[in-house]
Amino acid sequence: LTEDRRKDLSKDIKKMSEESKVAIRNIRRDMMEEVKKQLKDSEISEDEERAKEENIQKITDKFIGKIDEITDKKINEIMSV
Repeated sequence: LTEDRRKDLSKDIKKMSEESKVAIRNIRRDMMEEVKKQLKDSEISEDEERAKEENIQKITDKFIGKIDEITDKKINEIMSV
């Protein structure tokens, strides 16, 4: 692969990575709205709401971290000659 082609592939990987992160954030937003709806409908307490939101955020951070890790690894792999 030429250097230009490797740079293009790296850009594509970064774009896919960002799209994946956006998808995960959209899922997080939907889940947070669901938790708020449950609280509003008195299905859960405020403590349960807080715990669920923290858990959702923890899971989101975990998967975004994995995406970053995989992206960095792949870019390094492509850019090495």
